[in-house]
Order: sequence, then C-alpha cells, then structure tokens
Amino acid sequence: MQIRKARVGVVSLGHAVYWPQFDGLKEELSKKSGEFISYFSEKTEVFNVGFVDTVDSAFAIVQECKKLDLDALFLIMSTYVTSAVAAPFAVYLDVPQILVGIQPLDKLDYEHTTTYMQLCNDDICAMPEVAGVYERLGKDMPHFIVAASSETPKIKAQVTLWEKALSAKAAFKYAKIGYLGHTYEGMYDMNTDPTMYTKAFGAHVKMLEMCELAQYVEDVKIGEVNDRIDLIEEMFDIREPSGDPLTDYVKREDLEWSARLSCALDTLVEKNDLTALAYYYKGEGGNLYERIASNLIIGNTLLTSKGIPLAGEADLKTAASMLITNRVGGGASFAEIHPFDVHDDIVLIGHDGPHNITISDNKPIIRKLKKFHGKSGSGISVEFNIKAGPITLLSTSSDRNGNMKLVLAKGESMKGAIPQTGNTNTRCMFDMPVTDFLAKWCAAGPTHHLALGSGDNSEAIKLFAKISHINLEEIK
Repeated sequence: MQIRKARVGVVSLGHAVYWPQFDGLKEELSKKSGEFISYFSEKTEVFNVGFVDTVDSAFAIVQECKKLDLDALFLIMSTYVTSAVAAPFAVYLDVPQILVGIQPLDKLDYEHTTTYMQLCNDDICAMPEVAGVYERLGKDMPHFIVAASSETPKIKAQVTLWEKALSAKAAFKYAKIGYLGHTYEGMYDMNTDPTMYTKAFGAHVKMLEMCELAQYVEDVKIGEVNDRIDLIEEMFDIREPSGDPLTDYVKREDLEWSARLSCALDTLVEKNDLTALAYYYKGEGGNLYERIASNLIIGNTLLTSKGIPLAGEADLKTAASMLITNRVGGGASFAEIHPFDVHDDIVLIGHDGPHNITISDNKPIIRKLKKFHGKSGSGISVEFNIKAGPITLLSTSSDRNGNMKLVLAKGESMKGAIPQTGNTNTRCMFDMPVTDFLAKWCAAGPTHHLALGSGDNSEAIKLFAKISHINLEEIK
C-alpha cells in the first residue's frame, strides 16, 4: 500500500547564441534549476533533466522526459530564450507545464548594469513569446511562477500548491479503484459509469466480488486478530451505550469480528493493488456477506486513515473526492449533510463510515449499533468530529452530459456537542447563514455524499481540477 509520489521534471531553457559572447554566462544560469529544486519536499520525485538552448537539444530532452513518465514539467526561463526551444515540450509532452521566472535581483543597479547582468535577470523576457506560441500550437496554456529570488515564502507557497495538486493527480495515474458489491438501491446519484470515471480521472475501476473478501476473512489467523484488537483498543475509545436505544455494549466477539474483517480488508486491498475502494452489500437474513459488509467500518477507517480511502454505499465518485482531499493534505472523511442548527448557525456533517481518524479532534469513539439506519445488519461504528478550524468540502458529481464535475466549499469546524449516535458529526459553519449555504450547495447539483477534509485546501483542489480538465463549481 505504497502511496505514489508525483514525478516532476525541471528543465532550464537558454539561448545558445549568448554563450560565445559572454564567458561564464551559461554556467551561472545553469545554477538556477538547482536553486528552484530546493523548494520541493520529499513528497515529490524531482528530476533535473537538463539544459536546453537549441531545438536539437530540446528534442533530445523531450525524449528523456518521456522516459521519466513525468506528471508535470517546470521550465526554468534562465534568460531570454527563443520560443523554438520551448515549443517541442508543448508539442510532445501532454503534462501540465509551468514557466518559472525567478529573477535573481529585486531590481537592477541601473547606473552600473551591464548587458551581462541584464541577461542574468531576463527571466521573464521570453514568457509572453513562449505563452503565445503554446496558444498558437493549440496546446494548454502554461502556468507561471514569477518572483524575485528574495521572495522565498511566495516561491515556497506556489511550489507547495503545485505539489499538492500534482500529488492528487498522480494518485489516479495507473491506479485501480475497487468496486465491491453494488450501489445502494435507489440512490441514482451514486450510479457511476466506470468508463466515464476513467475518462475523468485516468484510473481503472476494478470490479470485486464478495466471495473473494469472504475467503480472506476465513484465512485470517487468530494471532492477526489479536494484534488488530490491540491496535483498535489503542486507537479508539470504546464506549458503553449512549442515550440512543440503537447503541449497545461492545463485546469481545464484536471486536474479534471487526478485527478479522479489518485484516481481510487489508488483504483485499493488497492483493488487488487498490488505491481506493467503494463498497456496499445489502444481504438478507443475516447471511455471511451481510455480516461482513455491515462490520467493515473499523477496517475501512484504519485504511482511510493510512491514505487508502474507502467510500460506503459503493460511491465511486466520493472515493475520488476522498482521494483528492487526502492527497492535498486534508485527510478526508466520508460524509453527508445532517440536521442544521439555526441558533448556532451550523450544520452537522458526517456519516456512519468510513472515516479518517488522523483529522479527529479527540480520540475517536467506537460504539456498537444494533442496526444501521437504512442499511441491514449491525456492528461497531465510529464516532468523532474533525479538528476545529478551517475545513474543505468536496463532492464529485456528474453533469447532464455525463461528464464528471467537482463541487467545492470551504468553511469552519466549530467545537461543541454532537449526537452520540455512533456516527461522525462535525459542526460546520460558513461565511453566510447556514440555510443559505445549504440552498447554494444543493443548487450546484452535488452527490449527497462528500469528502470532508481538515484545513483550507481549496486552492490546491481548484488547481487539480484545472490541470485535470474537470469542471469545478465553488460555493461562495
């Protein structure tokens, strides 16, 4: 269950005509790529691909970039360059491309400036030319990072934003998203065309069968069960019944069954090399498949918390929302809108699973539920609210033409009481009356599920949508 890192290339662009005219200029300009690379974190694989100053060298470096299977390319505008050296990257590489113009000096010393000094600070001179040629070639317009080298926080913030967006995009590349069971009957918004899913995100939807999971359940050893119970007892606060008559005592056999299923779920993910999973199975009369499906909440919560998001009710689209939100740094729990509170101007947002306990405000609680409302079976469920502070809501839906779209909002998680019903519930406030927000959210046509993430990751998600060519509507 290794998380795929984004792979980015850094290529410096120069102008070969200058080198015979100015000794040492090429060597000085070549340092700019290394300085820029230092802004990336260990979350990204960065390749310093080379220095391009002629069309021939551009063709050669393009071929190197293809071998590296990059997710994005940063082109360092080291000085003035002709657009001919940039055009091959636009023509032959179908990845987001970013023109980087980081000027060494805040300003020229005008009285003492030499031509050599100006060429060292001509980082943005060719940007309009290069951008215009991308447009003429019918290619995606490049993106831009423009700053003076002294503006370290600004450069770092822009690189970090790119790292987040590219991490989300890279998560879908060569990914297999599991689909186990079937969609909850009657939830039309959950129905998803796997081919359109691949069109939007690039990932393969892998159809899985309950019998495979049932075999893994049978194969789990008692030692694995006991170890998993130890982990559960360490990570969760096991509670007695609350005032809700649906809650019950968590018994040893409940923990054993949830632990066994958690181990089996891990095996399912590993054997199928899954990046995420959407699942639901109704079952009848307490049969084995029903007992399995209704007791996966502990297992899916542990996996989601490790960066392998699981979405309930076989909601493939919300699995995508959770994966995006996770990779941009928001954690992401599976959620839907619950009752609102006009006195405190908040709405409760949560679900009975799956969850990401890394963004919990306190140690998460587990309760036994005698039944899950609207679903068959009984079992252990997880209860918590996410950390107080900024939050991001992301829903993946589809438009009337069958194309995927994203619906985004940001708000605030507020401290306060939540229902003790064995569900997550977060008190969410927005920069408008809560009832106005809810009307606007619904008018955007989202799915009824969403990924609820910690922190304001809206800019990274918007950048992800842009480079993925997915329409996004932000609620404001």
